[in-house]
Amino acid sequence: MADGFLYQLYERRLSTRLDSSRAPRHVGVILDGNRRWAKALGIGASQGHKRGADKIEEFLGWAEDAGVTVVTLWLLSTDNLSRDPAELAPLLDIIAQAVEDLAGTHRWRLRLVGAVGLLPAEVAGRLREAVATTEEQGEAGRPDERMEVNIAVGYGGRQEIADAVREILRERAAAGASLEEVASSLREEDITDHLYTKGQPDPDLLIRTSGEQRLSGFLLWQSVHSEFYFCEVNWPAFRRVDFLRALRDYAGRQRRMGR
Repeated sequence: MADGFLYQLYERRLSTRLDSSRAPRHVGVILDGNRRWAKALGIGASQGHKRGADKIEEFLGWAEDAGVTVVTLWLLSTDNLSRDPAELAPLLDIIAQAVEDLAGTHRWRLRLVGAVGLLPAEVAGRLREAVATTEEQGEAGRPDERMEVNIAVGYGGRQEIADAVREILRERAAAGASLEEVASSLREEDITDHLYTKGQPDPDLLIRTSGEQRLSGFLLWQSVHSEFYFCEVNWPAFRRVDFLRALRDYAGRQRRMGR
């Protein structure tokens, strides 16, 4: 009882001391540690993935309260698709159910980011259908001010850049441009405009749970000026106080943006 009270007191203190004007607009999260969390408790990996999926809606509420406008959640990498089918199949079902549950709240606008075509057709269909139900709502002519949530499934940073370049080549070829003309006119902005996250600000803050200190290709192009925060806690055990610590750390940094 006393520990719970002290935790709430500490959480409230952290929250009140944060400067909302210094909150990140776009937060990316690598939701890592589901299997390690489950292993430590002596339970199956699927239970860890399920507990991690259950954490997502709670986390999005914290981000919304903090003034974040875009969140990107890395749920499954292209490398993960080579996992043992005995683990991958239930994991894909858990992810699809989690996205359907998020869409059912009608609280956020969802976007799929990743090579969804690499997923089993049934799973890809469920994801696309759920995301489609969250498209722009509200009165005509008024902006949709809901937080945007990118669902990164079948995502790889190199894959994203390769997909962007392929799309540029297809567009230019359809317009009659030669390969030499494309090569001589290609700009960084062209690639940015063809990424999965096109139209969104680059991430200000990237968080990885579980203690691993690498990005593994997450938002490889977009993260050139991002701040990184590595948290020891496994994703299923991630608490609001852990998120507030990340925000506090971010607010205390001097962002030079390459200058």
